[in-house]
Amino acid sequence: MVSDTRTTATMLTRAMDGVLAGLAGGVMFGALMAMMGMLPMVAMLVGSTSPVVGAIVHLVISAGLGVLFALVVPAWSVAMTLVAGAVYGVVWWVLGPLLIMPTVLGMSQMVFVVDTTALFSLMGHVIFGVVAAAVLVALRRRRARA
Repeated sequence: MVSDTRTTATMLTRAMDGVLAGLAGGVMFGALMAMMGMLPMVAMLVGSTSPVVGAIVHLVISAGLGVLFALVVPAWSVAMTLVAGAVYGVVWWVLGPLLIMPTVLGMSQMVFVVDTTALFSLMGHVIFGVVAAAVLVALRRRRARA
């Protein structure tokens, strides 16, 4: 019973670290998206075109992706975790804007289309992954010292 409680507490701690890491990466990527005018398209996922709604949707997705990253990536070295973050960003670039978004928005002709906007999105997803990984490393190190 005690082991189950510790395991649950550990998973919750890792998940909360993931939320913070994902939000940090999401804010950085979100700033790029705002400058490029991409937030209304994100808002379309929930039937809106408001940039504010797009920012909220983006941050909710970022928090969820941060949790997944924190639960999947073990406590590797800083370099390994940052590389994992960059790879994670690339994976979500392929899954998100190249596959899921065009499919959900009924733009099947845009699935796997790599244009200039998609390349900027790739840069943003890599930034997201690296920032989320860096924050996760910092949170884990702080917790280990405590």
